[in-house]
Amino acid sequence: MQGLTVIAPGILSLLQDAGRFGQQQIGLTTGGPLDSFAFTVANRLCHNSDNACAIEVSIGGLTLESSVDSVIALTGAKLGLKINGQNKAQWQSHTITAGDKINIGFASEKNSGCRAYLAVAGGFEIAKQFGSQATVSREGIGGLQGGPLQKADLLPCSNHRDLNLLSLSEEQQDNYPDLVELRVILGYQQDHFSSVKQAIFFSSEYTVSDLCDRMGYRLEGPKVNADIEGILSEGICLGAIQVPADGQPIVLMNDRQTIGGYPKIGAVFGPDLAKLAQLSAGGRIKFSAMDINDAHQELLLAKRQLDQLVLEAL
Repeated sequence: MQGLTVIAPGILSLLQDAGRFGQQQIGLTTGGPLDSFAFTVANRLCHNSDNACAIEVSIGGLTLESSVDSVIALTGAKLGLKINGQNKAQWQSHTITAGDKINIGFASEKNSGCRAYLAVAGGFEIAKQFGSQATVSREGIGGLQGGPLQKADLLPCSNHRDLNLLSLSEEQQDNYPDLVELRVILGYQQDHFSSVKQAIFFSSEYTVSDLCDRMGYRLEGPKVNADIEGILSEGICLGAIQVPADGQPIVLMNDRQTIGGYPKIGAVFGPDLAKLAQLSAGGRIKFSAMDINDAHQELLLAKRQLDQLVLEAL
């Protein structure tokens, strides 16, 4: 079998497709890339579908050796890409041949993000579980063994020669500031948060705590306790902002549990979650209120902009 062999797995490297949908009724969450824009661009740079399986590299440190002739691309956080020790640009595709070594560095600079996406032409040929290749470690599902990549893992992929190399212009690339604004659609439980608590929530700055992962980002800042401590467990949407008894918000991410019983002040607008996912501990956040009708319009606009993304031939 041919593909890319893991020489060093890095801090946290996960095989992901666009996500596992339609399975929450049996308790399986969606998974998928935390930064869907960077993931999608990486695949398009390799002439893949938007759902092709790629690697989400958190913090960095991944090293691979190829046994195929193909094309790869790295997008997202500024981790640094080397092929056979030579620096290569991110947000563009590169040819690789059998025997090449691919090294991804570490996030070390402020405002550089912390998650990158490595795609290969044709995608990684991994069996689907419940309709998806997305790895959710908490559930032990997806990927190769239901967890992060390990040393000596073989990631199957095919030879793909004679593909045009592509790049995304710097103007179209995302940047990753240390202070981000997240738009919030208030939910039906907002009345359990007093007008004073809501004013505090939307006027304060919060910091990402050390307890941040693919399941959720716990924040530190002014308390915004609800007038109830819990509710009957109910389904939880992507981006839901739970507020437990300590009054510190938790933004739920792709690997969130499917049900929960903490009151929720609202939900972060989906496309803004990538900004949060690129923050590491100590990153700063401000919230702003967003009308649900505006959210629908912004979603349509974001989809149109993605459809019109221009990749340039090298």
